[in-house]
Amino acid sequence: YYHTWPTESGKHNYEIDFLLSRGSKIAPIEVKSSGYKSHKSLDEFCTKFSDRIMNKYVIYTKDYKRENGVDYIPVYMTMFL
Repeated sequence: YYHTWPTESGKHNYEIDFLLSRGSKIAPIEVKSSGYKSHKSLDEFCTKFSDRIMNKYVIYTKDYKRENGVDYIPVYMTMFL
């Protein structure tokens, strides 16, 4: 699934690339080709739906790491989600 919603100003949209369903919870996924440290859409989505979030993922081009509750997954590991 793909999810968008307007920013407060209404000039742009926040965007979550994928949503995984895990029973009654969801796991948002944001895909980054560069600039992985900034993921405003993921942060805003998790704030808006905090009671429904199970895991948070950023798929990017570097090694696996977990930081501030976000799993940063290398592209080659996406098959394990």
